[in-house]
Amino acid sequence: MACESTLQMTDSRVPSEQVMSERVSRAIKRAQQGDRDALGFLYTRYADDIHRYVRSIVCNQHEAEDVTQQVFAKLIRVIGKYEERQVPFLAWMLRVARNMAIDHMRRQRMIPVEEVRTTDEGSGDPAGGRPMRDLQEALSSLPIDQREVLVLRHFAGLSPTEIATRTGRSEGSIHGLHHRGRRALRAELTSRGAAPATMALRRS
Repeated sequence: MACESTLQMTDSRVPSEQVMSERVSRAIKRAQQGDRDALGFLYTRYADDIHRYVRSIVCNQHEAEDVTQQVFAKLIRVIGKYEERQVPFLAWMLRVARNMAIDHMRRQRMIPVEEVRTTDEGSGDPAGGRPMRDLQEALSSLPIDQREVLVLRHFAGLSPTEIATRTGRSEGSIHGLHHRGRRALRAELTSRGAAPATMALRRS
């Protein structure tokens, strides 16, 4: 009986999902008015979720920490745009985090193929950075949705199902974007006089 009473007392002290949702809603409204304490509450509530999600994209602990901090720094500027009736706050935050993580990877010149070589192997091109530049420029020329799927699929290592869940698209749409993105990337590299030596873009 004593154990049961203790358990009940402990449970009563744990905020229910509804109570926490109401706290988050109030914190969002206060944060939109510039309340730094409310922003601190949102950081405490969601930092771990954002960090895990970002790390699944950038695949590096320290870089994930940096991007997570950048996400919450940006939150101060953009939280006023959030409208609660349109999408849950965490889903909105994950969208912000995804965009920042992909931007971070683009700046760091992360590439979703193992090797790119010029078509003229005998030229001995001394510009060792040229293949990387070719690939970066080719990726940049793709529509953002195709580029995003290629990066998440082949650098972050996510499955089509995981990408669909994280981006809010159907799995069929992800397969289509992946196929068109691979084809467009190959064509763009060829037009630039660069061709993939081995395409590490796994078929899904």
